[in-house]
Amino acid sequence: MGVDESSGADHRPTPPENATPRPLPETVHAGLYLVDENEKIIEVNRAAERLLGRSTADLFGEDAHELLHRGSVGQNLSRTQCSLTEAFFAGRTCRDEGWFQRGDGSLLPVSWIATPCAGPSGRSGALVLFYPSSPGESTEAGNGDEGALPLLERLALLAETTTLLTSTLDIDEALRGLIRLVVPRLVDWVIVDLITEGDEVYRRTVATHEDGDVVFRDDLRGPMPPIPQKSTMPLSRALRGAASTLTGPEAYHGPPDAGIAVAQRELFRATGMHSAGIAPIRGLREVLGALTFGCSDRPEPFSDLALLEDIARRAGLALDNARLYQRQRHVTETMQRHLLPQLSGAAGLEMYSRYVPAPQASQVGGDWYDAFPLPDGALAVVIGDVAGHDLEAAANMAQVRSMLRAYGWSYSEPPSAIVHRLDQALEHVTDVSLASLIFGRIENVLDDHQQLRWANAGHPPPLLVTHDGQTIFLEGGHGPLVGTGIPASRTDDLVHLPPQCTLLLYTDGLVESPSHSLEDGLDRLRRHAAALAHRPLQAFCDLLLSRVRPDDNEDDVVLLALRTSSRG
Repeated sequence: MGVDESSGADHRPTPPENATPRPLPETVHAGLYLVDENEKIIEVNRAAERLLGRSTADLFGEDAHELLHRGSVGQNLSRTQCSLTEAFFAGRTCRDEGWFQRGDGSLLPVSWIATPCAGPSGRSGALVLFYPSSPGESTEAGNGDEGALPLLERLALLAETTTLLTSTLDIDEALRGLIRLVVPRLVDWVIVDLITEGDEVYRRTVATHEDGDVVFRDDLRGPMPPIPQKSTMPLSRALRGAASTLTGPEAYHGPPDAGIAVAQRELFRATGMHSAGIAPIRGLREVLGALTFGCSDRPEPFSDLALLEDIARRAGLALDNARLYQRQRHVTETMQRHLLPQLSGAAGLEMYSRYVPAPQASQVGGDWYDAFPLPDGALAVVIGDVAGHDLEAAANMAQVRSMLRAYGWSYSEPPSAIVHRLDQALEHVTDVSLASLIFGRIENVLDDHQQLRWANAGHPPPLLVTHDGQTIFLEGGHGPLVGTGIPASRTDDLVHLPPQCTLLLYTDGLVESPSHSLEDGLDRLRRHAAALAHRPLQAFCDLLLSRVRPDDNEDDVVLLALRTSSRG
């Protein structure tokens, strides 16, 4: 990102296209403004308007550095001299003091905290919180009712929490990030109890710190007793959605009213917590669990129930979104698995297939394989990938697979002609945009030998592995993807399949990765396939996936492997 050293520009910046100002949440004492990736103001709260003596219209779309940031005597600062702008470009949370210029030209001494924050467009920006102060003096604006953290730090913590929880749909990743924000910064212990889809309670996370590092106590995790409906114990009430509670081990000294109270008594004993706050984690429609903050090492009791509730509320929205995503993903994955055929085998051939959905950060949908007998005794084999990674892609894949089956069965034509028919039909009778695929025929020839005749529509080449470990990528029969709408000439190629060889068809998720080239991925596949050539077919596929699939893979992977018999 380039830095303009000039200051005092006389032009007025243009607000972001199609953007409309909207107020940030109000606070008692602090002004807030949000800047986009160019440090232009895109959101403000009313306190910022009041403190700066400027309306939202005056602030919106302006370069925050040029409009506000000044030196101690009101002089313009270059961007490299401005600690707030340096923090913005560094992308880290920083706290300092300085001067902002108000609308009437006067200077406002402020203490500020700037923290990275995604804007409405999803691109990186920063949230700036500022409070009037005398530079050089303490800026602790909080009072006893607001808890141990100063006001600006509280607001910064909430901004960081929101950014973290909205940046992932992985529940465990979100919880780990949340814990690292508050331990040991705010408390000594964090416990997260979640209610599962089956209405059972599971202690998902127990974390503390040692020498400043977060430590996860897996020995304290696990299933919990059911939630009693009449229990007055703090955790039981929170899991039923009751108000947040400050508590301690003394609450569990008496006779337990349920099994979950026994578990809580053991938790206080094992952690040494002398005080804790417990808040319900609420989703949009139901209670999702409970969040516990506890103190053991620091002498003062935990008391900031308002901050705990704010964090629990943000955690609830994030968990709700993550669960909804997981349900949608499960529907898509289940649909795709049911659309993939069960392989029944063929004379003289052993077959094995694997489908591995994309990582949780991605979605599933478009990859498929197929194998089915043809009227003339040949075996049709297919591997393909429809563009997209969602439920629509899975539905489009089902259309393409069914059409290809119908054409393959109905027409005794070379593979290239079948692919050509499919290509013509996609444009007129489906909504499929693009797809890559290989359609092949495994044909029996004299002396019990077999041959593969195939056409390739923009798909990674099949790999042929002999029993003694020689490998060759079948580059022939290559043509453009189907669904482009552009007339294309398609050809076939033919290869004889030696005894005990392995023919591997796969989708690009096996070899493509953001961290290396396609050539590197193909070479990795070839080397590992050669080393595994003598393994049984199922072990061959399973080991190949574990060794070749990139760690940063963001796509589905489908494998279809066929092995010829030893006759010949």
